[in-house]
Amino acid sequence: MLDVRRLRVLLELQRRGTLADVATALHQTPSAISQQLTHLEREAGTPLLRKVGRRVQLTPAAHTLATYAAHIIDLLDQAHADVTQADAALTGTVNVAAFQSAVLAFMPEALRILATQHPNLRVTMSQREPETALRGAWTRDFDLVIAEQYPGHAAPWHPELDRMELTTDAIRLAVPEVFAQEGHRPVTSLADANDVPWVMEPRGAASRHWAEQACRQAGFEPDVRFETADLQAHLALIASGNAVALLPGLMTLNPPAGVQLIDLPGRPRRTVFTAVRTAITGRGSIIELRRTLAQVTQDLTA
Repeated sequence: MLDVRRLRVLLELQRRGTLADVATALHQTPSAISQQLTHLEREAGTPLLRKVGRRVQLTPAAHTLATYAAHIIDLLDQAHADVTQADAALTGTVNVAAFQSAVLAFMPEALRILATQHPNLRVTMSQREPETALRGAWTRDFDLVIAEQYPGHAAPWHPELDRMELTTDAIRLAVPEVFAQEGHRPVTSLADANDVPWVMEPRGAASRHWAEQACRQAGFEPDVRFETADLQAHLALIASGNAVALLPGLMTLNPPAGVQLIDLPGRPRRTVFTAVRTAITGRGSIIELRRTLAQVTQDLTA
């Protein structure tokens, strides 16, 4: 008989790649992980690992077994969801990952509602970029992810994740109000921002790529003098007259004094969505969390 806990260790190794990463994810030592895989090899009656330098690789039999392990664990998750769905008193822990503007705009209110209505439900939250968070949902590090997708830039796709659109928000050019004062050349469109300093997120972020493309389509290469993933820092640099930026609506619901917002041609919008492993979509806590998030975002954008 194959041990389910050891099957999960094998699945984690297939997805994470190293014994050290599996040990970190499962809060165990690498030697304990190695021992469990040795026991699983005996149960399976066939080699599952082979040494390649200082690392290990899965054999073809191990990959086959890991595929079955994924199905088995998904079935167990579905069984747990079916058993707990009828229980009105939600309990347990839900691990959430969200990007910054979601954390700032609607997670505080959603957490307040959940704490009031379901005091025995524990929700944890980590700020993560969508690419990292979506992989984390796939590897079971997070139960629910709030992610973003910019126009024409698809977020990473994992077939085992169920996606549900939460809201959309307009992307606008944010400029310092001082640019409209005497002595400054006014910036009233994206094309006008061709020779002013810009602040953008670091390279590799979908928002950075989208912003650069928008500037190039407007006929110029942006002078990116400031890089930071902190969008609140973007707003501070804009309000103080140091830069312009392309910002999503969730960050500009209550812009600080000194920031002017300008619509872009075509009025592009970013999509915000939740992603959950398909196997746990029926879990009561997930259903309630998604419902609460939908309620809060609807109130914000109404």
